[in-house]
Amino acid sequence: MAAFTLAHLSDPHLPPMPVPRLRDLAGKRAFGYVNWRRNRQDVHRRDVLDALVSDLRAQSPDQIAVTGDLVNIALEAEFAPARAWLESVGTPDRVTVIPGNHDTYVRVTQHRFAESWDNYLHGDVASGDGVTFPSLRRRGPLALISTSTAVPTPPLMATGRLGRSQLDALERMLAGLEAEQVFRVLLIHHPLRSDSHIKRLTDSAALIALLKRHGVELILHGHDHVHSTIWIDGPQGKIPVVGVPSASAVAHGRYPAAAYNLFSIARDGGAWRCEQTVRGIDENRRVREIRQTRLI
Repeated sequence: MAAFTLAHLSDPHLPPMPVPRLRDLAGKRAFGYVNWRRNRQDVHRRDVLDALVSDLRAQSPDQIAVTGDLVNIALEAEFAPARAWLESVGTPDRVTVIPGNHDTYVRVTQHRFAESWDNYLHGDVASGDGVTFPSLRRRGPLALISTSTAVPTPPLMATGRLGRSQLDALERMLAGLEAEQVFRVLLIHHPLRSDSHIKRLTDSAALIALLKRHGVELILHGHDHVHSTIWIDGPQGKIPVVGVPSASAVAHGRYPAAAYNLFSIARDGGAWRCEQTVRGIDENRRVREIRQTRLI
């Protein structure tokens, strides 16, 4: 079987941010806008994002996963440009998207990501209730399982939550896949473990326990804007959990420059083989290979 290539990028925080109206800046958005003007607008660069996506497309992956935070403070004017950016990355059948906490930044527009990016979000079997999570896409040997941890939170908080209903549905989905010879990839925005009280996945313990019972082969996330690989227990061994930096960022402080991951996945005898290649922006704004790692 030829290797299947899955690309993963996250947290583009699409720049530039549209100019908000004064009435748009009530509550949490006021804090987010001040943070953008003071800090984020110098970090998130469109030229960096465009260079990264151009290099990604040149690698001709079979599928692309985008794990959230396409927008910044969920202004109404941010969603259409995000849709246009997605179309520049690839067609809905080749690009799988999940939301991040910035995509549901405030309650008034928490529904807009699903309306604007619908066919990039839903699974192979469309639901009559619109976009629902978890959803399942089958691509080659992969079963791509999309979840949403994106919920509006109070100012200065960036936590996420799956919720009991989604956890129960995820357990049923994974149980149904156990008898199949598929490479299961779980897409989630928040990391499964976090040192930050204000950025954590609040029901991560329940998810980790579920995965210990049923397992997947690979978990991909964003949110932290850093290179990250941890391992959690599965029913038949350790599961790699891989995070990636923001796709539009210049290096700043402890945060690395923009990067994305490529995963080459194939059946090797009676087991799966998965090799990770990290490609990222260098100091000259060129994209180069950073490292290769065998995960499985």
